[in-house]
Amino acid sequence: MKAMTTKEKLLELLENHREEYLSGEELAKTLAVSRAAVWKAVKSLQQEGYPIDAVTNRGYRLSRGGDRLSAPGIRKYLKPEYRDLPITVAEETQSTNTALRALAEAGAPEGTVYLAQSQTGGRGRMGRSFFSPAGTGLYLSLLLRPTAWEPVRAAQLTAAAAAAMCEAIREVTGKESGIKWVNDLLLEGKKVCGILTEASFSMESGVLEYAVLGLGVNVYMPEGGFPGELEGIAGAVLESPGEDVRSRIAGEFLNRFLAGYEHPEDRSFLEIYRRRSIAVGREVTVLSGGHERRAFAYSVDDDCRLLVRYPDGREQALSYGEIRISIDN
Repeated sequence: MKAMTTKEKLLELLENHREEYLSGEELAKTLAVSRAAVWKAVKSLQQEGYPIDAVTNRGYRLSRGGDRLSAPGIRKYLKPEYRDLPITVAEETQSTNTALRALAEAGAPEGTVYLAQSQTGGRGRMGRSFFSPAGTGLYLSLLLRPTAWEPVRAAQLTAAAAAAMCEAIREVTGKESGIKWVNDLLLEGKKVCGILTEASFSMESGVLEYAVLGLGVNVYMPEGGFPGELEGIAGAVLESPGEDVRSRIAGEFLNRFLAGYEHPEDRSFLEIYRRRSIAVGREVTVLSGGHERRAFAYSVDDDCRLLVRYPDGREQALSYGEIRISIDN
C-alpha cells in the first residue's frame, strides 16, 4: 500500500471525526507537518469539493450532508479485515476497468479498488457505453486474483457481485432491486446497475491470472435526466442525494462480496441470485447469433446458467448471451 499524502491523511482524520472541530495546531502535530501545510491541504480539499468548515479559534471540520467519494470515506464503512485495501478515487478516468487492468499488469495486489467521480468512456457488455456523469454514480472496479476459484467458475464472479450489490443497495437505501440475467440490476423496470467482468488468462497454462470486476451504479438521477437514448431504459436508485450514500454502498458491497469470495465453498450468493432474478418464471426472448427465440425461463442452475424451455419442448442452459424480458421497455 503506497504511503498516504498529507492531504489524504488529513481527509482521513476529518472523516473519522466528522462534525467535530480539530484545531490547526492539533492537526499539524498529529500529521507531523506545519500548520501552513495543514492550511494548504485544507484549501486543496475544499477546491475538490469536500465540505470543510474553517472557523477561527475552533479549527476545521468535515460537515455532514455531502456525498463526496473518498478512500477514507469508503474505508470507514469497511469491516476491520478490509480496511487496508488499496483504494484509489480518481476525479475522472476513461474507464475504471481500463485503469485497474493497467495496474493489474503492473503487479497490483488482489483487493485493489479503483473508483472515479466520473468516466469519459465507461463500458458495458457487448461494447456498449455506460453513461457516467460526475457526482451521481458509483463507478467501481475491484481486482481479483482468484487462485482458489476454478477457471470454469470465473463467470460466477459476476453473479456473486450482482447478489452482493443487490444486498448493499437494500441495506443502505431500503430499495429492492432485481437481477436481469446476467449482469444488470433493475429497479421498477429500469436499469440502475451494470456489471462488467474482464479476465486475463495465461496463454501457456490457460490459468486465470486476474479478473477485474467493474460495477457502474446510477445512485442518483443526473441533472436534466438521462440522455434521450437512455430515457425510459435507465433509472436511479434514489431521486436526490443523501449523506454518504455512495460511500456506504461501496463499503457494503465490498464487505459482502469479499466475504463470499474468500470462501469459494460458500454458495449462499446463489440463493440470493435466484431469489432476485426477474427472468425466472417469465417468458423471455433469447437473443443469439442475430436470431430471436421465445422461451420460458424456469430456473438458474448451480453454474449460474439460465435454464430455458422453448415452445417445442427443447431445453437449454444459457451460459452467455442476452435476453429480453416482457417488462423491458
